[in-house]
Amino acid sequence: MSDVASINRLVEKHKALKQEIAKVIIGQDEVVNQILLSVYTGGHSLLIGVPGLAKTLMVHTIAQTLGLDFKRIQFTPDLMPSDILGSEILDQNRNFKFIKGPIFSNIILADEINRTPPKTQAALLEAMQERSVTIAGNQYKLAEPYFVLATQNPIEQEGTYPLPEAQLDRFMFAIELQYPSIEEEIEVVKTTTSDHTATLNALFSAQEIVEVQHLIRRIPVPDNVVEYAVRLVNSTRPNLPTASDFVKQYIDWGAGPRASQNLILAAKAHAAVNGKFSPDIEDVKAIAWGILRHRIIKNYKAEAEGISEDDIILRLL
Repeated sequence: MSDVASINRLVEKHKALKQEIAKVIIGQDEVVNQILLSVYTGGHSLLIGVPGLAKTLMVHTIAQTLGLDFKRIQFTPDLMPSDILGSEILDQNRNFKFIKGPIFSNIILADEINRTPPKTQAALLEAMQERSVTIAGNQYKLAEPYFVLATQNPIEQEGTYPLPEAQLDRFMFAIELQYPSIEEEIEVVKTTTSDHTATLNALFSAQEIVEVQHLIRRIPVPDNVVEYAVRLVNSTRPNLPTASDFVKQYIDWGAGPRASQNLILAAKAHAAVNGKFSPDIEDVKAIAWGILRHRIIKNYKAEAEGISEDDIILRLL
């Protein structure tokens, strides 16, 4: 199948996938879109939202419709690296045998990732970056495709371990979930308090998703789009002589090169699901918030004046 035909097929399957997800998840279109874009490009996503916004249900539903293995890990202060990676045990013949932990799956839901100590967060980091884990000197490859979708509660910060910047940078998207509208909440209440259970169909397989990831990477990008993305990321860095007064005034640290790479990858995926064979600047702008939001570090002046990361990104676009 040619790449043109593959993109046309992806457009149809993406539309069908969203309809399938909508059987369970009401509203949250933009959130579902960004999670799917990260799946199509092989990136990880951080879901930020208050309890009760169906973050866990959303990830579980998406895993089902993609036909992928799914494991949920509830992160707690006493969770150890071996609890998620697995450990070696002595079998009845007195030989060491490796028992795989829950990290060996296609989609990992790391629930409340900021509740676990840095040691366990670091164990997850190797799996996210290297797509492998090392136990007792042996390296074990993780199955492709592999995604970590982590959730974080933004209001409950007491007794938590904030993710270090290096780990935040590993997440392609930081996706903020908002409260549903009154109409959506009425629909949620009606659906979840009835005896009806939606039947979900798997529209993809693991192999098909890997093929989609290769397809996205083959999409050509015009030089002016790459230049726009790099200049956008560059404009967030306050220590450069070219930085604007606004950036110097409100930002402590800007985004790194990984942001530029992710902007282009996400723009390619955004173009593909909208039936375009090459991304333009509008595609970069459409996904910029999710890519840059967690990579910009505001200073105390921005905090004091109530200026959010989203306000800063809007000013820079």
